[in-house]
Amino acid sequence: MRFLKGIFFVGLLVICSPVFSQSSKQQQLEEERQRLREEIEQMKELRANNKRKERSVLYEVETINSQIGTRKNLIKVTNQQANLLTREINTNFKKIEAYRKELTALKKDYAKMITKSYKSKSHQSRIMFLLSSSDFSQAYKRLQYMKQYNEHRKEQAGRIENDTRALQVLNTNLSRDKKEKQVLIEENREEQSKLKEEKKEQQILMSSIRKKQGTYTKQIKVKEQQASAIDKAIEKLIREAIAKANKKAGKKVTKKGSATTFALTAEAKILADNFTSNKGKLPWPVGTGRITKKFGRQPHPTLPNIQINSSGVEIETRSGERARAIFEGEVIAIQKLKGASRLVQIRHGNYITTYYNIENISVKEGQKVTTKQAIGEVRTNPTTGRTIMKFLIYQNAKRLNPQSWVYKM
Repeated sequence: MRFLKGIFFVGLLVICSPVFSQSSKQQQLEEERQRLREEIEQMKELRANNKRKERSVLYEVETINSQIGTRKNLIKVTNQQANLLTREINTNFKKIEAYRKELTALKKDYAKMITKSYKSKSHQSRIMFLLSSSDFSQAYKRLQYMKQYNEHRKEQAGRIENDTRALQVLNTNLSRDKKEKQVLIEENREEQSKLKEEKKEQQILMSSIRKKQGTYTKQIKVKEQQASAIDKAIEKLIREAIAKANKKAGKKVTKKGSATTFALTAEAKILADNFTSNKGKLPWPVGTGRITKKFGRQPHPTLPNIQINSSGVEIETRSGERARAIFEGEVIAIQKLKGASRLVQIRHGNYITTYYNIENISVKEGQKVTTKQAIGEVRTNPTTGRTIMKFLIYQNAKRLNPQSWVYKM
């Protein structure tokens, strides 16, 4: 009997072991699902806020493309959750069946014990059983046996009670999982319907773009040239900052603006090391926002056969949103670039973060700032109604991908 019980519990452990990992995975998926839902709501809010403004068709297509991509991810994550719940439901079915078998065996065994106990229930029978012992040793063993038998009965009764409770819990969980799965299925139907409508809108917009593709291509080339000029101005500021810092540290600079590496003091090295150790964990430079342009060379989001380049990332946010430092450091530059908006640069050892398209700046050059400290307000374009900040990270004079450094960017 003990051997059979051992097999049962080993089997039950095998059934139960995936539950913990499934529960953890389910939580991760739910967090991702909520994040995607929030991102979609944010896109809808940004589009709604811009309704009275002059919006380009390219922006409309870019936004609807992002929305379609995010909704597809949402549908995918929701499907994964439903599939995980299906596995959980099947696991619960197996556990319920195992508990039922165990309960049947326990009740059968318990019934035999009760019957046997009833047949010898009189106090006189138990005394005669002890007195009929051939010697003291046998009487002692019989007394121990009677105690163990009573304990075993109590243990069996306790296990029946515990297994009954566990079975009730499993049945409750099974009912809950079925309801959750149904909710996810219904939500996916709604998302599929919304996706279908968005794709229709996308096709209409793309049709209008194809009619004026030449005009849009020229506009993009002009914007790329403007962006390149801004990048050169930013990099010039960085080289000048390096040269200035190295001169202050006593390092000889051969030519103004030619330095590409910071000479670090002990304090600056600690700051740089701390910045490095926080790679992938740094906070966003705005409280809320979404990436509209990623880092590096990439296909244009709406026009085929057009390549664009980005030295950082562009983040669209709400009007009035505050830009904030992603790490402690020192403000080394506040500049208004020629024909462009203002920027703030913060040094973190041998790293520099740049926040471009900022107004109502609340810091000054030479000021020490802390992580998440507000440095100004992201400027809203009065023509398009869009609030976009360009964010860059450099190590010395080398461009880095901000998406590798900022948490879930």
